[in-house]
Amino acid sequence: MKRTLIAALLGTTALAFSAASSAQTFFRINTGGTAGTYYPIGGLIANAISQPAVPNLVATAVASNGSVANVNAIQGGGAESGFSQADVAFWAFTGTGTFEGKPKVADLRLIANLYPESFHLVVRKAANIKTIADLKGKRVSLDEPGSGTLVNARTILAAYGVSEKDIKVENLKPNAAGEKLKDNSLDAFFFVGGYPAGAIAELAATGGIDILSITGPEADKLTKQFGFYSNDTIPADIYKGVGAVKTLAVGAQWVTSAKQDATLVYNITKAMWNDNTRKLLDSGHAKGKSIVRQNAIAGAGIPLHPGAERFYKEVGMIK
Repeated sequence: MKRTLIAALLGTTALAFSAASSAQTFFRINTGGTAGTYYPIGGLIANAISQPAVPNLVATAVASNGSVANVNAIQGGGAESGFSQADVAFWAFTGTGTFEGKPKVADLRLIANLYPESFHLVVRKAANIKTIADLKGKRVSLDEPGSGTLVNARTILAAYGVSEKDIKVENLKPNAAGEKLKDNSLDAFFFVGGYPAGAIAELAATGGIDILSITGPEADKLTKQFGFYSNDTIPADIYKGVGAVKTLAVGAQWVTSAKQDATLVYNITKAMWNDNTRKLLDSGHAKGKSIVRQNAIAGAGIPLHPGAERFYKEVGMIK
């Protein structure tokens, strides 16, 4: 009798646990590499929107290869949401740029614009590179194939009249590029991301780098041509010994699929912009203070998810 009772109690407990688990909704946020900005920001947001903020929601930040990989994961059902550069999201939605010749990711939708990702053009001081034109004949890393930075780097070079044939191209992530810069086997590299970037901060501590400005009529033409590019400034001493740098930026966006439930995304968006999330963002990361509701739909090159749109209408941001 005692064994039967224990078995019955254990069975009841298992059923109750199963019912509780089945009531939970799991929501992945694909981010980027653990050493970048996407991953820690994703962790903050996942923590902020999980229950009790959104009842029964368990959100997690997942490390990934970045924007292009995240869009592909959302399209393939491997993630409920993810972070992407605004340009990559636009290209995916329209089947242009990096996604030229591929099927359009027609279901891609915006939850929120987050913060500006600054264009960094890091140069070795001893290489005597003062302008983008000076890159000709130099060893330059444009980042890995499939990255948003690679496409941005090509766009910048073309705007300033520099072709890939004019330079000695390498395709390295910032950490690897930084190591090669240190041993004088690389002259410059591009990086697009929120400042401060760890790999660049480490290089700056050695006193051996500069960051070139990306300004002038060429930059102005790009901001007019691409609505998701904007003028930006990397403040002085964000990187030790480097003065203020005028450059361009592209928005980091939180995107999802139109297939995600509208009520769920509405609740997530609402939780994203509550007072508790504000505190977490302000105290959790250097870029957190840049994530503000008034910029949540800025630079949107793709449609809002209906759930997010409902929230922004309620707060008067859109009609």
